Amino acid sequence: MISDNAKKQIDDWIAKYPQGRQSSAVMEALKIVQAENANQLSHDSIQAVADYLNMPGIAAAEVATFYENYNHQPVGKHIIRFCHNISCMLNGSDDLIAHLETKLGVKTGEVTKDGLISVKKVECLGACVGAPMFQIGDQYYENLTTDKIDDIVDGLK
Repeated sequence: MISDNAKKQIDDWIAKYPQGRQSSAVMEALKIVQAENANQLSHDSIQAVADYLNMPGIAAAEVATFYENYNHQPVGKHIIRFCHNISCMLNGSDDLIAHLETKLGVKTGEVTKDGLISVKKVECLGACVGAPMFQIGDQYYENLTTDKIDDIVDGLK
């Protein structure tokens, strides 16, 4: 369930923590395993991480289900994580999310027919000064408008 390459990466994270505290690497371990499994975590992959880190499966599952950066259903090649917290909402994120859904022909939580893009509503991404905003991969896009969204989405391949 966990590849040798993933184990090596996880071991590098485990080494950053005191002896016997390997479970502290759970967030990165889940991220690594997710990346190797079509950007998605199954119950079995979460349990495999827990087993590898010698921690209870429920503890790994709590982390995997608490944080929104872990996916539990199929996602697109590009995941648009659209903030809908207070600053973004006050600056029009609901209308922009509706625009994005119409443009892509999907609802939040769905994947485009070509498998390229999925949209998730998430809580605060910590960029309130640039609201409304979304994240694709590690890139933040701030001060969004419908025109900016169209340009960004049209550039995704």
